[in-house]
Amino acid sequence: MARYLPLARPWFGLVAAFALLGVAVQVVAVAVDSAPYSVFTGTGARVANVFAYFTILSNLLVGVTHVLLAVDPARDSLAMRVLLLDAVVGIAVTGIVYNLVLAQTVDPHGLHQVATVVCHMITPLLAVVGWLVFGPRGLVDREVVLVSAGYPLAWLAFTLVRGAVIDWYPYPFVDVVAHGYARIAVNCLVVAVLFVGLGFGALALDRRLPGLGAR
Repeated sequence: MARYLPLARPWFGLVAAFALLGVAVQVVAVAVDSAPYSVFTGTGARVANVFAYFTILSNLLVGVTHVLLAVDPARDSLAMRVLLLDAVVGIAVTGIVYNLVLAQTVDPHGLHQVATVVCHMITPLLAVVGWLVFGPRGLVDREVVLVSAGYPLAWLAFTLVRGAVIDWYPYPFVDVVAHGYARIAVNCLVVAVLFVGLGFGALALDRRLPGLGAR
């Protein structure tokens, strides 16, 4: 572990800084520019709505877990294991889905563009590379993978129920009004399978890669 520690802690700190910076910039962007959120007329409502996005929640998870790792890379508990896997897989899904599916549907400007680049590109890359290089290793098992799946499923359930109430959805692939429940059910299944598949991929890699706590 010692040979990884000098680089691991500053890397975890760097990842946390970018993740939290991206969220902060996005909050400021929606506070000063209502154009992309015209359905929410008040500043407070627009800011609160930022946290309905899977991207923002995943960046927050990355920020919090990596602050904890920067302070104590040996930190270990079931909650930490689940949150860290949710953070790494969630931010990987964020990068994959945005860059392969959503990037062609949006045209951000100003602070929105800065937040988009940080939250969807820089943070996913740094977080995934950091996990591959440093880990921490030995924190992923079958139970952790299955429990971590509760995060995207809970987000999907919340998003669909809230969307039905307020008639607004954060992403086109969960917009029931535009696509109908059958299509959205398929889209949600794809996201869930991607998340769990990446979780089991992380389990396989965790057993083979070196890093902090490697056995």
